[in-house]
Amino acid sequence: MSAVTRRDRVFLRDLAVEAHIGYFPHEKGLRQPLIVSIELEVEGADFSSDDLSQTVDYTALAGFADALAQDHIDLIETFADRLAARCLELARVAAVLVRVEKPRAVPGGMAGVEVVRVR
Repeated sequence: MSAVTRRDRVFLRDLAVEAHIGYFPHEKGLRQPLIVSIELEVEGADFSSDDLSQTVDYTALAGFADALAQDHIDLIETFADRLAARCLELARVAAVLVRVEKPRAVPGGMAGVEVVRVR
């Protein structure tokens, strides 16, 4: 019998965050909406156990994004990079994809960034 290879993913999509974000002078001191999505590849998890320690707590992911939103960051690229780094600190996380969208960045469009980090 061959061994089963697991490539399990946990995600949090379309989290609305009000962030102190923006490079331009008119953006300083204001909160702006961001839409954040996080996808994690987890290793060594046993989802059949019904045990939270075998996965990633979604509320922790939301908390990481909220915490980053409290201090001013100029670029969504920096926000995404810092969020990805924080996610990689979690046990079992082998890789992370973070997508950050900024609805008000460009009139009539959606600006964003996607970063992938692998341990």
